[in-house]
Amino acid sequence: MSASVLVVDGDPTVAEVVVGYLRRAGMNVQQAADGATALAMARASPPDLAVLDLMLPGLDGLEVCRRLRELAPVAVIMLTALGAESDRVLGLELGGLELGADDYVTKPFSPRELVLRVQSVLRRTQGSPDFAAPGQRTLQAGDLEVDVSGHRAGKGGRPLQLTGREFDLLAFFLGNPGQAFTRAQLLERVWGWSFGDQSTVTVHVRRLREKIEADPANPSLLATVWGVGYRLDPPAEDPVALPTQPVLGEAPPRLPHRKAASSVAGGAASDLAEPAGTGTDQGRRQESRTQPRGIGYLR
Repeated sequence: MSASVLVVDGDPTVAEVVVGYLRRAGMNVQQAADGATALAMARASPPDLAVLDLMLPGLDGLEVCRRLRELAPVAVIMLTALGAESDRVLGLELGGLELGADDYVTKPFSPRELVLRVQSVLRRTQGSPDFAAPGQRTLQAGDLEVDVSGHRAGKGGRPLQLTGREFDLLAFFLGNPGQAFTRAQLLERVWGWSFGDQSTVTVHVRRLREKIEADPANPSLLATVWGVGYRLDPPAEDPVALPTQPVLGEAPPRLPHRKAASSVAGGAASDLAEPAGTGTDQGRRQESRTQPRGIGYLR
């Protein structure tokens, strides 16, 4: 059965191109020019995914996204005219991702790229990628735990409320602890894209930190590797103090030197004192005569 997609854009030219490309990709596509119409269509038949323009007449894209999510767990890709990366990041943080949008595409965009992103999001929502090793159901680092097959995540015994993409990103990092990945690598391996806007990775990492870090401004789990990208650092286990054991072939530590008492015979006193000339041939010969041979003094 083909996936159902609702395209919501007030620009008829953009909407026509997007609808045409999605239909040629084998999807069942509906089209709406404003938010009210889109919500009415979604109530009648909830789509699997909505391609939603941020700047709509009447209800804006953020409000439509919020109401769509109240109706059903609809995947959302938001379209925006914001151009600079800093603007797109700000829009992601303050807008779509807070409402659970799965991706953000800037205008102008390649219709073929949009189709790839739609297909990637649909694959994720219809079945999350398996980042665990064969036979491994749960991924864990410290008190952070992800049940891959059950699509559940928790920290310290409490459930984490993650979007689908945040869950995939966390599962990927937990499946590859201690390894640094560039944004391009994460975009390819988590999003499934060979190209695209890498700022979406930056924003998802930032949002994920807010949910798993004790102090998101100073992350201890999801670290930034300057000049590279990001790395998950599992928390170090508390060191365990082990009792000191004698090592075969290793001499035990010397006792502190004591000055021989005058009442001790000269021969006994010389055995307790540091051999004169230690480090010289004479000292080594003297030392060899005074030390008993045993397991701790293998030569």
